[in-house]
This record gives sequence, C-alpha cells and structure tokens, in this order.
Amino acid sequence: MLYRKNITRPESLLRVVGGVALIAAGLWWLSASPLGLALAASGVGSILSGAFGYCPACAMVGRKPVE
Repeated sequence: MLYRKNITRPESLLRVVGGVALIAAGLWWLSASPLGLALAASGVGSILSGAFGYCPACAMVGRKPVE
C-alpha cells in the first residue's frame, strides 16, 4: 500500500455517515446552491477518507498510523 491507515474503524464509520449527511444537507436543504455543492463535495471527501481509513490532514499534524 502507498499509505498506512491513520484513523480507527469507528472513526471511519462516523466519517462515512457524516459524509452522507453533508451530501444530503448540501443537495437537499441548500437546494444545490454553490454553498450546497461545496458542502456536498466535502461530504464526498469525508466518505473517501472513511472508506480508505486514511486522512491526509491527520497525517500532516502528526497522527500516528493505526496498527
């Protein structure tokens, strides 16, 4: 692998659920406005982070890999 997982399994699950909520909020409550689309895009990033178990921002601040 090119990366080592740096978020735990429960945190991954929360990121996926939170990402789905961000997408729903951006597209449904904000009516797909520019702000809503930006919120939905951040939701996609959160889902990808949770799916792969790797967060680049966590790695930049020095979070250690999960064993």
